[in-house]
Amino acid sequence: MAAGNVNPFNVSDSEEEAEQRQDGADTERSPSDEAQGHSLGPFSPPAYSDPAALLSSNRTSPSVDGIPASAAAVSGIGAETRVSLDAIAAQLLRDQYILTALELHTELLEAGRELPRLRDYFSNPGNFERQSGTPPACKEQGVGPGGPLNRAGSISTLDSLDFARYSDDGNRESDERVAECEIASQERKNYKSSPETQEPIRPLEKRALNFLVNEYLLKNEYKLTSITFSDENDDQDFELWDDVGLNIPKPPDLLQLYRNCGNSQPLHRDNVDVAVSVDPSDLPGDYFTQEPVQQTDVIQQQQQQEVVQELEYQISLLNSEKQSLAEQIKKLQSDIQALQRNVSSEPTAGVKSTPSKENPKCDKPPLDNGQYLDIRGVTETDSSSDTTKTSTSTTIATDCTENSTTATQPHSKLKANGQQSKSSVQFDQPNRKLSPAFHQALLSFCRMSADSRLGSEVSRIADSEQSVMLMLGRCLPHIVPNVLLAKRERMVVHLCQELIPLILCTACLHPEPKERDQLLHILFNLIKRPDDEQRQMILTGCVAFAQHVGPTRVEAELLPQCWEQINHKYPERRLLVAEACGALAPYLPKEIRSSLVLSMLQQMLADDKADMVREAVVKSLGVIMGYIDDPDKYSQGFELMLLSLGDPSERVVSATHQVFIPAFAAWCTELGNLQSQLIPSLLTRIEKLLKGEYGLDEHKLHMYLSALQSLIPSLFAVLLQNAPFTSRVKLQGDVPPIEVTRFPRPASPLQDVATIVGSREQLAVLLHLYDHQLQHEGTTGWDSLLWVVNQFLPQIIDIVGRINVTSSTCVHEFSRFFWRLCRTFGKIFTNTKVKPQFQEILRLSEENVDATAGNGILTKATVPIYATGVLTCYNQEEDRKLLVGFLEDVMTTLSLSHAPLDSLKASFVELGANPAYHELLLTVLWYGVVHTSALVRCTAARMFERVLRGMSEALIDKRVAPALITLCSGPEFSVRISTIPAFGTIMETVTQKELLERVKMQLASFLEDPQYQDQHSLHMEIIKTFGRVGPNAEPRFRDEFVLPHLHKLALCNNQQTVESKRIDIATQLFEAYSALSCCFISEELMVNHFLPGLRCLRTDMEQLSPEHEVILSSMIKECEIKVENKAIGEAQGSISIAASLVGEDAKTKFLSKMGQLTTSGAMLANVFQRKK
Repeated sequence: MAAGNVNPFNVSDSEEEAEQRQDGADTERSPSDEAQGHSLGPFSPPAYSDPAALLSSNRTSPSVDGIPASAAAVSGIGAETRVSLDAIAAQLLRDQYILTALELHTELLEAGRELPRLRDYFSNPGNFERQSGTPPACKEQGVGPGGPLNRAGSISTLDSLDFARYSDDGNRESDERVAECEIASQERKNYKSSPETQEPIRPLEKRALNFLVNEYLLKNEYKLTSITFSDENDDQDFELWDDVGLNIPKPPDLLQLYRNCGNSQPLHRDNVDVAVSVDPSDLPGDYFTQEPVQQTDVIQQQQQQEVVQELEYQISLLNSEKQSLAEQIKKLQSDIQALQRNVSSEPTAGVKSTPSKENPKCDKPPLDNGQYLDIRGVTETDSSSDTTKTSTSTTIATDCTENSTTATQPHSKLKANGQQSKSSVQFDQPNRKLSPAFHQALLSFCRMSADSRLGSEVSRIADSEQSVMLMLGRCLPHIVPNVLLAKRERMVVHLCQELIPLILCTACLHPEPKERDQLLHILFNLIKRPDDEQRQMILTGCVAFAQHVGPTRVEAELLPQCWEQINHKYPERRLLVAEACGALAPYLPKEIRSSLVLSMLQQMLADDKADMVREAVVKSLGVIMGYIDDPDKYSQGFELMLLSLGDPSERVVSATHQVFIPAFAAWCTELGNLQSQLIPSLLTRIEKLLKGEYGLDEHKLHMYLSALQSLIPSLFAVLLQNAPFTSRVKLQGDVPPIEVTRFPRPASPLQDVATIVGSREQLAVLLHLYDHQLQHEGTTGWDSLLWVVNQFLPQIIDIVGRINVTSSTCVHEFSRFFWRLCRTFGKIFTNTKVKPQFQEILRLSEENVDATAGNGILTKATVPIYATGVLTCYNQEEDRKLLVGFLEDVMTTLSLSHAPLDSLKASFVELGANPAYHELLLTVLWYGVVHTSALVRCTAARMFERVLRGMSEALIDKRVAPALITLCSGPEFSVRISTIPAFGTIMETVTQKELLERVKMQLASFLEDPQYQDQHSLHMEIIKTFGRVGPNAEPRFRDEFVLPHLHKLALCNNQQTVESKRIDIATQLFEAYSALSCCFISEELMVNHFLPGLRCLRTDMEQLSPEHEVILSSMIKECEIKVENKAIGEAQGSISIAASLVGEDAKTKFLSKMGQLTTSGAMLANVFQRKK
């Protein structure tokens, strides 16, 4: 090999180099030869020479010009003189060329040839931390005067928590790992344990250690110490490892770390170095290729050993626990047998023991003797010991007599005991008359979980010894595997769910109240943040528990657990409390139901910040209202209804309408307060809102009116149940079924009239008799219906006449209310009771409209609400004809009397929102287009603007545009001017080009025809329309038509001699230009039309309105700046490019300075140290 081709830094593991090593092995001397006195030549390095000496001649250049020819000759013998990478790495680390070593490490990683020395060095954060002094080991290594590199804060992750591998002094691990450090181990231990050199604990290390210590305390039953420890570290959540702040998995517990700390030995590595004259023949041929694989295998084996040790430890714990439980079971069985022998040997009152010869089975205790139930009963009643013995012996004797008949049917005995226990528990039945369908629908909002295996297990609590055994046999196979695998949080949560049946069974049957309380506390705190499914499981268990133990124990044992969680920091726990109050309502004493539970829910509704909690509170309050029977609680229920309706969350308000209001209305119906108190109270509040001094609060109006709307089904049910035909109700097969569209779609099952009255068949019979009664027999003696007709309807119609007709929200709310009222009460009721009252008020004649004051009834909101709420609830042909005739009459009457058109506009807007009524509205407008009076035609032209939005382009093209052209062809200028807003709306909403061109031509004729030059009203209307539709119209229409004509109008207004007309035009131009200034305007249009028009307008405003002139001047200045900025945009672009080049130059300089750094590692770390 030529001397010029030798590169001491090229150590490759290719096949060629492997062959070179084999060839060179014949000429290479082994260390044993050297020991016998053979020399390796003048250029062979000493055995313990510094590897850096090998690099000294090639430090400045990769060539070998400085090496004598003899050296080159020796190097040509073979590859044995090539320097190993490990020696290079060792020398770089000694001389503190950290960045160079890091770059070498990175390149080796990319090439797939990781060097163990560099890997261990850079994976040890202790090598990059600043030290107050230099340890002796590092001095011998030749570390620079500044010590190792400082470790940045972001590196305090990963290996910084490898407690089993590193000591507390995290900065000195490298002292144990570097092979060149030859200090005695005792001296190193003394150095490491000296308090002067130990580094203070870091915050993240402290949090990690705190977590592990707390975990150790909990696992080893040091609960009080753990609580104290948690209180002293209240800034840390000990239930979440992620709260520590490290992006690494949770390390093993302290016990595992302690056990492994002495077993962690560094991997054995054979470092091949030319400096120590290692013979390649002593190494295996594939050493360099197999070493990383062997190291990986060793690491995997260590990890597997750790997993095996952990599993073996868990198995040992389970075995010990199993043995202790088996001993306890044996002890308890012996105690039970001793008690049974004592009881059977004593005489009993009224029952004599049977000799064993007659019934030998009685000598053995039965499999299911009901012992736990007897203990529970004795515990509740605190009976004396004599009574206990008597009852127990009676039970045993009874079991013995029944045992012969049930020997082949073990489950029949279990069912009998279950029925006996349930029949012995008495619950307070409320004095209510709810239909079973309504009651079932109400309880359906208390979500239970009995469909799954676990849900069915939770729902049936064991009540005897045998059933407990059966339950354990079913549950334990699901629990034990989860115990063995309960490392992840998901598995832990699943394990907690599997424990629910065991906790409930034990809490139900345990004789000690304190233990039962502790078990129920565990149940409610079992899962940190239970989700929907887990809460349903717990609630199912609570209900099953309540069914078994009765109201007394529910009050004494379950309610305190709810009270403790009412202010828990997690909303899921508070949600569990809110749902539990509703689910347990049927099993509580009625005094507690209407006092304590109601107060708890009221407090949560007022104070809780979570929407989902308040929603659950409202639903539980609805369930409570289905069981409460104390009339004194009516006022509290009404306040709760108003509080729920005023909640800022939409989901809470929705739950109020779906659950609370129907349940509260059902209670009011039984009290007789629905028509006498509840509905009148809401109407009174609406009237107070209308009389308010500070304007109408539309939010509160919506709140009260929506409550009235939710009460309509209950009100109709009251009419049916109190009707004269109630006594004749019989379920017959010939009753026609209810039409699908007979009632509006209810918001919930509780608002379904069929649910309220009992069933759909019952409702069908009642509806048949209801219609027959209204149509043929009248309303005599029907007090509930007469109240609706004579008191409710007149009052609500009077309220309608007092609301603001220009408020689209109010009109829409009352319209929906009357529509739902009429659809619920039926067509006969609407035609005979509702429409006549509106028609009596809306007498359509010109005398009814006061043209001067404008306070006629036709100008009020009664018109749009009657048209959209009453006349549209049925859609047959006669109904549509009635609506068309009413709108035509209103339009004619208002036009001829010169009255305000707000009521007609509101009707068209409300009806135009539904595309089904577009044809009908166009029919009404065509009636106005062909009317003989110009006033009616003007009104029709203005109404087109209200119905165009949302109308199909085909309908506009075929019906609207011809009608507007027809109006423009008339002789009256007022009619033509009235069509301009409609044309503008077409330009704003339509995209069809042909239609847009026709409209554009019509508007151009208004502006360019000489006959319109002096039409001041026309110019005003056009400018106003341009300002309204210009920002939303097609850009081409705005650029080519709107802006040029506005410029012309502004220029003409400068020559206007009449000051009043000039100020009117100028004001409208100011509004139009203000709206158009927000649009994108090209530079050409800005210079040719927009800026000149603004300058003309400023000329007018200087004389007429100085305050507007200031605003115009600023607008002109801004537009001029925009034009200038566009002109110099290219220059600014070049400046930005230059700035980026300057930034790149600064970056290059910085990197070059970094490359010139020759300081030590500690000084280099200071460059990146964060300022404090």
